[in-house]
Amino acid sequence: MGSESGRVKRGEQSRISQWLRRRSKAAPEDPGREREALLLAVAAAGLPVAPAAHPAGYRCSCDRIGCPTPARHPVSFAWQTQSTTDRAQIERWARNQPQANFITATGMVHDVLDVPLEAGRSALERLLAAGVEVGPVAESGGTGDQARMLFFTATRGTPEDEDEWWPCELDCHPETMDEHPGLRWHCRGSYVLLPPAALPGDFAVTWVRDVRHPLPDPLTLLETLTDACAQYAGTADQTPSAVAWPLGR
Repeated sequence: MGSESGRVKRGEQSRISQWLRRRSKAAPEDPGREREALLLAVAAAGLPVAPAAHPAGYRCSCDRIGCPTPARHPVSFAWQTQSTTDRAQIERWARNQPQANFITATGMVHDVLDVPLEAGRSALERLLAAGVEVGPVAESGGTGDQARMLFFTATRGTPEDEDEWWPCELDCHPETMDEHPGLRWHCRGSYVLLPPAALPGDFAVTWVRDVRHPLPDPLTLLETLTDACAQYAGTADQTPSAVAWPLGR
């Protein structure tokens, strides 16, 4: 059973890789087509997506005055039910909303381990050097604590013991704060922006490793990520932006 499952996953990844290469060759000069191809590749890997806001100058395209997360949030409050892997729907969104960013809903197929950018880069280098199977990874640009690295993993689902998971609103589990400085675990009820996404201030969300890489078990990455976050917290200025518990969404 295990070997059969492995063959199926490898086959899916191979099809995604071939499809991405074909789309890349078909429209190398068209950013809109390239964005659509990347979104469809994410959906083909089973990750549900939904439209998000986009920059309007240095502001957000939403109508909210003083939006706290400009261009980083879904358009609809119903984003969890709206999220889909349906190819036709994603194509309609991408073509009818050419400026829109997109989010992916976590906790159904995948989770995301979200760490400060410097800590993430250090951890990624260590993981690859150790031969660990790292899945898709994205960088989210910004200033200060907004600069993040996103490690896409398989989901933990819904553990029987609710104490075994924590929501992304906290950088860490309250009782083990020192063990998880700066880490956000996006799981059930959360989301992250998908590459390619534009952010205010000419920042962006981009792939470092795309969805052709299979999703790993999050626990295979956790120790290295938490160590890197601890080192980052120890070398960064101890300001609220470095050690606080900001909202994950």
